[in-house]
Amino acid sequence: MRVVTFGEIMLRLATPARLRFSQAKELELTYGGGEANVAVSLANFGFDASFVTRLPRNPFGDGAINVLRGFGVDTSFIARGGERIGIYFLETGASQRPSVVVYDRAGSAIAQVGSGEFDWSVIFKDADWFHFTGITPALGPQVAAATKEACRAAKEAGLTVSCDLNYRKKLWSPAQAQETMTELMEWVDVAIGNEEDAEKVFGIKAQGADITSGHVASAGYEQVARTLSERFHLQSVAITLRESRSADENGWSAMLLHQGQVLHSRKYDIRIVDRVGGGDSFAGGLIYGLLASKSGQDTLEFAVAASCLKHSISGDFNMVTVAEVEHLAAGDASGRVQR
Repeated sequence: MRVVTFGEIMLRLATPARLRFSQAKELELTYGGGEANVAVSLANFGFDASFVTRLPRNPFGDGAINVLRGFGVDTSFIARGGERIGIYFLETGASQRPSVVVYDRAGSAIAQVGSGEFDWSVIFKDADWFHFTGITPALGPQVAAATKEACRAAKEAGLTVSCDLNYRKKLWSPAQAQETMTELMEWVDVAIGNEEDAEKVFGIKAQGADITSGHVASAGYEQVARTLSERFHLQSVAITLRESRSADENGWSAMLLHQGQVLHSRKYDIRIVDRVGGGDSFAGGLIYGLLASKSGQDTLEFAVAASCLKHSISGDFNMVTVAEVEHLAAGDASGRVQR
């Protein structure tokens, strides 16, 4: 199976040992970004994964490409140009102190992409699936136009299209998100979101939920999924459900509306090492399960288990195998040493 993802990969600079920005004397350099994270997951699961973006011709653009290649991601369709790579700074929270992300991505290479930058007919040849997130069109009108062009070409080529809504308030307003994403949903088959996305992007609120207290109302999210499915004629809708008890401890589960049936996963109580990329690891697991022809319930359990494991791994990328995910999904959450 071959999956194509399109978006921005950024330079990640994180404080070590959960230090605050004001305390840190050095920053840890890695790379990450929504669609790149999904591509890495799928490559680790044994699929052919191609990541499409635009990167500058400098050591950081080269570094991002080399890291992706190291995980087996196809980078042959990455355009080179622009002056800089986007950056995000991460201060990892602890206990009741939340993590903080500061973006420095204005004017990045991909933000200058427009229609006609990529030959999607060539990129989608022999592909089965196209994935993007709501972060990409939020980078600016030109990138939104390029995303629309990609979605249209993907459907013309017969691909399944998935979108992780991924609302980011630091990139655009709910009104801007709703206007742009409503148009893009015309080509989407599978939608993925978290507790807030549907409300922020489409004004669809889960009744009875309170994300600040960590209360998740299952019935409310079932209705959110059905409303999304009916409004945009979707094949499947997945919603991750995070019970945020603190920056260190979360309850983690998800629900899936698939072929008209509402499915619920088991819930994991997780102690977090790094939650960045948690939603992307879920998306990668969901895409894998659907393309591997797993049942709806098995697909959901695989996706939640994959994301549960990601929370134990530092960095954006989910560096786990299919066997490791299936072992957890089968019920062994003991964390015992494997000899």
